[in-house]
Amino acid sequence: MSGAEAPDAVDGRRPLWVVPHEVPAIVPRSSRSTEPRWLGVYRWAAVGGDLLAAMLGVFVALLARFGSGVGSGYLIVSSLLPLAWVAAVALSKGYDPRYFGTGPDEFRSLLRSGVGLTAAVAMASYVTKTEIARGFVVLAIPVMCAAALCLRYALRKDLHRHRVRGRCMHRVLVVGHSVPAATLCEHLESRPTDGFRVVATCRPRTEEVTDGPLHADELDEADILAAADRHAVEVVAISTDPELVGHSLRRLSWALEQRGIELIVSPGIIEVAGPRISVRPVAGLSLLHLERPSVSGGPHLMKAVFDRVMALSMIILLSPLLIGLALAVRLSSPGPVLFRQQRVGRAGSEFTMLKFRSMYADAEQRLGDLYALSDGNGVIFKMRDDPRMTPLGRWIRRFSLDELPQLFNVLRGEMSLVGPRPPLSEEVALYAADDSRRMLVKPGITGLWQVSGRSDLSWDESVRLDLRYVDNWSMTLDLLILWKTVRAVIYGAGAY
Repeated sequence: MSGAEAPDAVDGRRPLWVVPHEVPAIVPRSSRSTEPRWLGVYRWAAVGGDLLAAMLGVFVALLARFGSGVGSGYLIVSSLLPLAWVAAVALSKGYDPRYFGTGPDEFRSLLRSGVGLTAAVAMASYVTKTEIARGFVVLAIPVMCAAALCLRYALRKDLHRHRVRGRCMHRVLVVGHSVPAATLCEHLESRPTDGFRVVATCRPRTEEVTDGPLHADELDEADILAAADRHAVEVVAISTDPELVGHSLRRLSWALEQRGIELIVSPGIIEVAGPRISVRPVAGLSLLHLERPSVSGGPHLMKAVFDRVMALSMIILLSPLLIGLALAVRLSSPGPVLFRQQRVGRAGSEFTMLKFRSMYADAEQRLGDLYALSDGNGVIFKMRDDPRMTPLGRWIRRFSLDELPQLFNVLRGEMSLVGPRPPLSEEVALYAADDSRRMLVKPGITGLWQVSGRSDLSWDESVRLDLRYVDNWSMTLDLLILWKTVRAVIYGAGAY
């Protein structure tokens, strides 16, 4: 079967083509565990980490609130609180294998658990007329929640390291016609840290039409089940397919449920995040509802307030660094401290973007001689060893310190802390019709492009990331990007 297409016939019916992506591990389903061993290890490690975090929170709260004089009542509460914390995480699906290693879903379950446990303790105290010191609760639960987040993050990173090496993966069978199945395979395998490894694809036999109960291009669940058993898969992924719907898909889900195999269905919608997608029952049907992206209104007013408050706070906090960098730029080479350049902002309005000067004063005049040596992406000019750059400029670009004056652009409302990359007017002139969606929001000092490779990205990748941000914006996404920006700046990946 390796390297060739082999039919997978069941009950004399015309089979699907099954294309193995590796030499199949043929293990009888009756002798296989319904859950891989690494899932159990991860779950128990998560439970142990949550218990450890809860005990740390209780210890810190007792020590800070009571010192050495702890009453017997608080000792009982302190012994029950770690168990209540683990139960709260379990109720919030914090130990659901579907969310292991995914990041946001795991972290949200811990945050929901912290809020839920605080409410439960308050209600229990009210119902039982028990006096529990507010200082104890307010300190214990946030500390345990923060400690649990840190431990779960470390556990997730360890799982990612294993997955990059090809371990702790879910074996996947992709079902569908050639083009959508190939697209789904590409997306599933593009990020190994998500934990999906396609071991086979299962698609209709379209080369010829033979007599029998099946017609050309018609999928049948019995063939899919036979392929799933043969390749010992843990997940069956259905690509967008008009034939495998309705009752056929329902029967397939029942059969896979009996085998302990997870079923996932691709809706064919790309670059749309989960919060914008919801399933709504209408007339007995489960319809996929796609929310419109938020580009104005209350959430963006909150973003504008957050941006200005954070920008002002950072300017005050970093003022010694800003003054020191300004003096260094002035003394390192002749020319102005700040480099000013016209960029295009929201709705096509132009503004003057500020940066610390990192090149010699005649850099713009020398640009024409260097275009042929560009390391950029065909639209944006970039050079890894740009001779126009000063020694100090090379260093401040390495750590993105040259972009700090853009905090004043944020304070003036021209930019945001997080957003698409601010383009030049000549770049905007090359935009396709879809690319102009980037200008529905303010450009940002950082963004998905900043934490995904920066100058190493191709033009198409840069546009795709900016459009993904516009379509899926949320304050949670902004905070996540700000967190990842710190790591990107420290390592300096893609900065030149």
